[in-house]
Amino acid sequence: MSDIIKLLPDAVANQIAAGEVIQRPASAVKELLENAIDAGAENIKLIIKDAGKTLIQVTDDGIGMSDTDARLSFERHATSKITQASDLFAIRTMGFRGEALASIAAISRVELKTRTADQQIGTRIEIEAAKLEVQEPCNCPKGTSIAVKNLFFNTPARRNFLKSDNVEKRHILTELQRVAIVNPEIAFQYYQNNQLSHQFNKSNLKQRIAHVFGSNYNQRLIPVEEETQIVKLSGFVGKPEYAKKVRGEQFLFVNRRFIRSPYLNHAVELAFHELIPEDAFPSFFLFLETDPGQIDVNVHPTKTEIKFQDERYFYQIVKSAVKKALGSFNITPTLDFERETAFDRPPADGRSVIKPPEIKVNPEFNPFGHAGKTGHPGGNLTSRINPGQWEKLFPGQDDVPLPEEPISSEQVTISPEWKEGNEDKNGTKFFQLHNRYIITPVKSGLMLIDQQRAHERILFERFQMIQAHRGVSSQQLLFPEHIRLNDHDADILKEIVEEVKSLGFGINELGTGTFVVDAIPADIMEDHVLQEVIEGIIEQVKKNRLELKNDLRANVLRSTAKRLAVRHGKALSHEEMRAICDSLFACSMPQTSPAGKTVLKIISNDDLSAMFK
Repeated sequence: MSDIIKLLPDAVANQIAAGEVIQRPASAVKELLENAIDAGAENIKLIIKDAGKTLIQVTDDGIGMSDTDARLSFERHATSKITQASDLFAIRTMGFRGEALASIAAISRVELKTRTADQQIGTRIEIEAAKLEVQEPCNCPKGTSIAVKNLFFNTPARRNFLKSDNVEKRHILTELQRVAIVNPEIAFQYYQNNQLSHQFNKSNLKQRIAHVFGSNYNQRLIPVEEETQIVKLSGFVGKPEYAKKVRGEQFLFVNRRFIRSPYLNHAVELAFHELIPEDAFPSFFLFLETDPGQIDVNVHPTKTEIKFQDERYFYQIVKSAVKKALGSFNITPTLDFERETAFDRPPADGRSVIKPPEIKVNPEFNPFGHAGKTGHPGGNLTSRINPGQWEKLFPGQDDVPLPEEPISSEQVTISPEWKEGNEDKNGTKFFQLHNRYIITPVKSGLMLIDQQRAHERILFERFQMIQAHRGVSSQQLLFPEHIRLNDHDADILKEIVEEVKSLGFGINELGTGTFVVDAIPADIMEDHVLQEVIEGIIEQVKKNRLELKNDLRANVLRSTAKRLAVRHGKALSHEEMRAICDSLFACSMPQTSPAGKTVLKIISNDDLSAMFK
């Protein structure tokens, strides 16, 4: 039998490595940005065309490379970071394996221009499918510029697996955000199709977060600081009231490297226990600094997963530090005492005359007598007592146990509204339980309605009717409001803006991440803040994206209805409960919410009787 095991050619080996490291254009962006940071750049420019399929270019003002280093950088496992195996456990830089450029060059056409500060002439290299085409001197500024053209041109199967341009652009922006947040001392410029899309100037960490996700984050962040002998923890967490229904702004960095760690994410979420709803997720931007010997970063091709030497220790530190931060900034309820306002008076200047306080006393005032000569009745105290109001002085008297006595039929009075066919002047009586359920008697027993789900069904079908007949009813705002969104949410709003407008919103883009709202749907915006409404709609769209991937209209309708519906915990008047019930039974599917959850239950008379057997 002949030998069948063979060594793979370099071109094939490089394509296999590329399949592990470069999964989409965003993967190439990540590797090139990290190389620029390792080069000590202070200004980095990212240029994208056609969501990275046509061009990905990163230009930096770092240290640059010599002509020899420029050529060797495209060889597999060529690196300046490692000389022996033990160096793997002392890594503090982003790149270290020496496989990123080789992988990128294997599946694209790459042009590199680079020059060091001590050179007059730089180097230009062109590589296509891992084959060197050109290496020549060139005139270029200090630093490095690398352009990746026609990504996956020689691997069409992988190119066919790429998503739409909008999806790929979101992934690229996410990678840029991760790099920009952890490097606020570096300025970034991001161009899409020759237009400046985002610009992050040099700043501190809090300012960088606000630049990336919107200026409203300045008021949403709580600083976290903790230092032990093993780890230093710093960063910010979002206030509990801004927790979201989807995992949005959750960033965890270890030694300035973004990582995914469900274990440590759970530590943060546990610190928020009982401060946010069970189905909500907090925002956080946390940075851990530790000895590289405590972690292993060489466990995943994309370097987004690491191993901890003592994972439980890091878990406890993260949970305790976040909990301490929440407590230090009075997130938990506390007593609020009024400050003495007398201390607000300015001090005397030394020339003013200090007057002693004057006290006026009515010598004929008698609290136990009748009206005095002044005409102000002191009156007998007992004559001013209203016996009918004594219950207000002793709240909770209904809970005081009374001596057990036999109950006779004469002592029990049945409320007439619970009797069949006997209604009050407003019709059927409605009750609210725990500010969540509407309860009303029906002929067959007792009906319970979930107020939030019922209102979601009502609004959903109302929006469907509006879109079907184009009979949208809007009310113009006297003063238009500006909505500021982070880049990811802004892209989603642009995608759904026509559907949102069809529901009665007047909304237009004003600038990068900023929108102006000049009209709102009629009769549904009471007690709602526009910024929170728009953010809530976007949040629900993201949550429903997988379930309703091919039906954008239904996604927007469900999301808007979910956001504008009355919430659990809201007290309703008798008229509001009646309106919800009447509108619910005018719907085509009153039994279920738009998400398919139960809206109402009827407890039959037989079931009630069985409860007392």
